[in-house]
Amino acid sequence: MSDVLFGYVAALTPINLVAAIISVAIGITIGALPGLSAAMGVALLIPITFGMDPSTGLITLAGVYCGAIFGGSISAILIRTPGTPAAAATAIDGYELTKQGKAGTALGTAITASFIGGILSAIPLYLFAPRLAKLALLFGPAEYFWLSIFGLTIIAGASTKSIVKGLISGALGLMLSTVGMDPMLGNARFTFGVPALLSGIPFTAALIGLFSMSQVLMLAEKKIKKAGNMVDFDNKVLLSKEQILEILPTSLRSTVIGSIIGILPGAGASIAAFLGYNEAKRFSKKKELFGHGSIEGIAGAEAANNAVTGGSLIPTFTLGIPGESVTAVLLGGLMIQGLQPGPDLFTVHGKITYTFFAGFVIVNIFMLILGLFGSKLFAKVSRVSDSYLIPLIFALSVIGSYAINNQMADVWVMFVFGIIGYFVQKFELNSASIVLALILGPIGESGLRRSLILNHNNYSILFQSTVSKVLLFLTLFSLLSPIVMAQLKKRKKTEE
Repeated sequence: MSDVLFGYVAALTPINLVAAIISVAIGITIGALPGLSAAMGVALLIPITFGMDPSTGLITLAGVYCGAIFGGSISAILIRTPGTPAAAATAIDGYELTKQGKAGTALGTAITASFIGGILSAIPLYLFAPRLAKLALLFGPAEYFWLSIFGLTIIAGASTKSIVKGLISGALGLMLSTVGMDPMLGNARFTFGVPALLSGIPFTAALIGLFSMSQVLMLAEKKIKKAGNMVDFDNKVLLSKEQILEILPTSLRSTVIGSIIGILPGAGASIAAFLGYNEAKRFSKKKELFGHGSIEGIAGAEAANNAVTGGSLIPTFTLGIPGESVTAVLLGGLMIQGLQPGPDLFTVHGKITYTFFAGFVIVNIFMLILGLFGSKLFAKVSRVSDSYLIPLIFALSVIGSYAINNQMADVWVMFVFGIIGYFVQKFELNSASIVLALILGPIGESGLRRSLILNHNNYSILFQSTVSKVLLFLTLFSLLSPIVMAQLKKRKKTEE
């Protein structure tokens, strides 16, 4: 409790408050721009946070994350173009309300539900994260090996249409993670005589390339999108008491759904949004309004996708397994600050962690304030042409890559990973799996080789402990469940 109280005191310092409000504004802006993503925004800001205090840097990344998830609803509601994939369900009823001249009501519903989902998702973060972190105390080299394998398979299985493509992405990341010094022998591997690669692939440059520069290439190959037509709205964004009471049960239900989906690695905000929307329709007394302008539909989707933010941080901070692509990038930011996921985050670095948790709550409060009073301003962002976005993101990617170590080698790595990220998107592979493999690859390799050294190259040590057996079972389950589900769907269609 002392760390929890310290966290709120530290989070309320002027520097952290300024970082929170600016980062939320940046996040909403990125989210409102169709074609950009929350992961891209977080990746771009990692170099800026490198020189900050760790807690301030993490609060900044959380602000961009939460702001971008809500920001996607602005363009979804006003121009029927979701700013982020998580806002796709919001566009169904949001744009219908806009056509009826109720854009302000739709935006007010989105921000209110987003606030409820985001801030209440901090409850499981506080309750479950420290307890799950204690489990990591039971981990030895063998357990860390299976944890890394489980993390890769569950992300590969859950977040792509094809588990084969997910596993290919993970395998590509594992190959890239071997570049640098051998963790046991200290020999150089696959560096091709490049001194900058002796310590491994520069992680921040790789992140910026995969999520930001690849987006530049994707935007550049398409026809330049000119300024979109935005509907001007005059009705109030602030909801009435009756409207708040109408969406409250739906928002609370979707918060539970989103938090659970967030804790499950790989599921993501898009799945949570559609689940929240479907459940809102199932429990609604006004089912006929869904698809024609229902504020319950907007609330169901927005509360769920914002609740994912808190839930997805739980496996990220405790086991180092990100809940989705954004937290995979956030995990990179965590490790760049020298913070290793696990029990140390709640003991040795407890003050930093609980300051971040408190900052997460404050970020959601600022998101509500900026959303309610700045919606018209942020709405104009969705009209920005790609001809401005492309050079801006390109410049930020180059500057961010160079700024970490002040060397051009990082910029070249960024460009290479930008090209890799471009083809990853083209072939519908999984960028999050590559990032996670870069992080978990060295952990899994060290765990495997240390286990074999301890047991004189006898592989039986990998199957001795209860934790290892559970992780092995979960790994097999995560690999087989998508195949089983696909077969069941195929059988159902055949029967129909």
